Amino acid sequence: MTNNDVLRRVRYIFDLNDKAMIEIFALGQLEVTREQISQWLKKDDDPDYKNCHDKQMASFLNGFIVKRRGAKEDGSVPVPEKRLNNNMIFMKLKIALNLKAEDIIEVISLTEFRLGKHELSAFFRKSDHKHYRDCKDQVLRNFLNGLMLRHREKLE
Repeated sequence: MTNNDVLRRVRYIFDLNDKAMIEIFALGQLEVTREQISQWLKKDDDPDYKNCHDKQMASFLNGFIVKRRGAKEDGSVPVPEKRLNNNMIFMKLKIALNLKAEDIIEVISLTEFRLGKHELSAFFRKSDHKHYRDCKDQVLRNFLNGLMLRHREKLE
C-alpha cells in the first residue's frame, strides 16, 4: 500500500478534516500546508497528485499517536523514520489506537479475513528476529477496512 492510500483511509476512518490533519502533522513535528495535504489525498492519476514520502507519513503517524494517546512523559516526540514499511505503519496505528492482539484480530475479522495470534505477533517483532514476518498489503488493507467498519458505524 502506498503512504497516500494509508493517509486517505485514516482520514476517512476517523473523519479528519484538513485542520485536524495539519494539527496531527504538527504534533509529529512537521509543518504542512492545506495544499500539500490536498495533493497527497488526490487519486493517483490526478495531475496534482504528489507522493507522500516515508518521513512525512512517519511524522503523521507519530502525531496521530500523540493526538490519541498524549505525548511521552518527557514531552518528546519520536524522530520520524526515513524509511517505512507496512509493519511499522501497522505498529504505529496499533499504538495510536491502544489496541491489543485480541482487538486487532477482532477488527480484522470484521472483513472476513482470518489471522491467528501467532501470525499477528510476527508482524510486531524486530526485523532480525527468526519469527519476524513482513506485513503484506492484504493484511494492512484488511486491518484498515476493519477499522473503517468499526469506527464509521459509530460516526453515522
